[in-house]
Amino acid sequence: MKHAAKSIRTFIGAVNFEESRLFYKELGFEESVISKGLSYFKVTDKLGFYLQNAYVKDWVNNSMIFLEVDDVDRYWSELQNLGLHDKYENVRLTSIREEVWGKECFMHDPSGILWHFGEFY
Repeated sequence: MKHAAKSIRTFIGAVNFEESRLFYKELGFEESVISKGLSYFKVTDKLGFYLQNAYVKDWVNNSMIFLEVDDVDRYWSELQNLGLHDKYENVRLTSIREEVWGKECFMHDPSGILWHFGEFY
């Protein structure tokens, strides 16, 4: 089967929807409100995700998103400078790891969703 796909988008949940909305805006995503409990956050016209006012612990605790970036070292520095890990109680940063395929750093959002920010070699 051949796909004429234009984008792929995941849905993620939030323990506290309003807090997560603020967090993602501070992280640099642009929000488009779809309904009272659903927003689309984009980083470019074709890259984004849906944040919904829904929380299922097992689902959220096992959600991971990989965002490919052009320069992990710069991105890591910018993440640290934003200070979101100091502002939001549950946000955690994990420094850059080198792998055989490239390198990445990590951040847990306020609900515990694990973001991978990676750069391929």
